Amino acid sequence: MSPVNPPRRQFTRQRRQLVASERRACGRAASLHLIKLQQRLPPNARIGLYYDGFGELPTQPLLDWCLRLGYQAYLPVVGSLGRDDKGDDDKRLRFIPIYHDKLINVPTQVHPLGMKQSHNRKLFWASELDVIICPLVAVDKQGNRMGMGGGFYDTTLGKDYQSGVKKPLKIGWCYDFQVVEQLKRQPWDVPLDGLITPSGIRWF
Repeated sequence: MSPVNPPRRQFTRQRRQLVASERRACGRAASLHLIKLQQRLPPNARIGLYYDGFGELPTQPLLDWCLRLGYQAYLPVVGSLGRDDKGDDDKRLRFIPIYHDKLINVPTQVHPLGMKQSHNRKLFWASELDVIICPLVAVDKQGNRMGMGGGFYDTTLGKDYQSGVKKPLKIGWCYDFQVVEQLKRQPWDVPLDGLITPSGIRWF
């Protein structure tokens, strides 16, 4: 029998119920497992991050880790490629380098979909990065990811994934309660290569 995905609001509500101190503690716990990701990366690795603007596991520990190890961190930009033939934003993400040590200090604008994003003259393709930390609402134990429903990451990563390209590594970063037994997978979904939660790291 095909699995039925739980509603997104189940997880987003639970995230919003966490107080700031709980979020910070979970972020610190998850960051302890980054050393196992580091073992798979080249020196001067390029790491795609995101703003944790919707109650997600904090991503500032990821930026702190990048700064300690000399990795260059990047943030995603939506709509940098204009509009598609339907008049909607082209969903392929590009990435800009972060030149601040705190995400809160990065100058941003709010996209109509609600996410914060910065703008810079130099934009990078996902294929130029070594790792992309992917936001998610839920993930299952096989690495299938439920996003917010916009399809930005699946569109950005789908072509290379279908052609067998391994770069960049696709890593989930979330609370333990966002991990479920099984999600229904769609043909266009791009699974994760690994997952980091406060309780550990797993590879798929």
